[in-house]
Amino acid sequence: MSILQIQQTSIAEMAQPVPAADETISVFELAMKGGPVMIPILLCSVIAVYIMIERYFAIRKATKDEPGFMNNIRDYISNGNVEAAKALCRNTTTPVARMVEKGIARIGKPLGDIEKAIENVGNIEVVKLEKGLSLLGTCAGAAPMLGFLGTVSGMIRAFYNMSKAGKTVEISVLSGGMYEAMVTTVAGLIVGIVALVGYNLLSAMVQKAVYKMENTSIEFLDLLHEPAK
Repeated sequence: MSILQIQQTSIAEMAQPVPAADETISVFELAMKGGPVMIPILLCSVIAVYIMIERYFAIRKATKDEPGFMNNIRDYISNGNVEAAKALCRNTTTPVARMVEKGIARIGKPLGDIEKAIENVGNIEVVKLEKGLSLLGTCAGAAPMLGFLGTVSGMIRAFYNMSKAGKTVEISVLSGGMYEAMVTTVAGLIVGIVALVGYNLLSAMVQKAVYKMENTSIEFLDLLHEPAK
């Protein structure tokens, strides 16, 4: 065979289409390789996402600004129009309004009793705002631990398969356990990080709401010290 024929043959071989690469694995198929530990991790992710969305809108609604609310309360009470002040509080569905309404209902009693009543309502409202946050924190801590559990169980399965294979060990024998170990670790860390960030953000929003409630209660108690018109 001449050199020209060899070159032509090489060019013809290079011109042949390259076999298509294997299709990439989908996220669902990858998750299925994580084994049974993926079920509680998935459950943690669903719970965490639900709590973060639900609490975000609930806390945001509770802390929305009501322009002129305290100014109107001040005018009503200064003019002795207590019923109008109560009606305004009932029509304003916020924790601050419910605290002020309880204080207005105690007008005429000792100032200490009024302050205590407002404080009790405030504590109840804070508990409402923090609803579900403890469960979110649990998901933030449990998800990485579940991922670590999947890692250990996957490695145990890989070494068990290795021992059963004898002297000749193929990659396919180890791949199942390694998949389980790595997939559960990644999934647990992702869920844990997202849940932890959401928990801290929601806790900061609750603290902001608590500060606003405390500031309003002080403003209302100062209002009661002002002389009536």
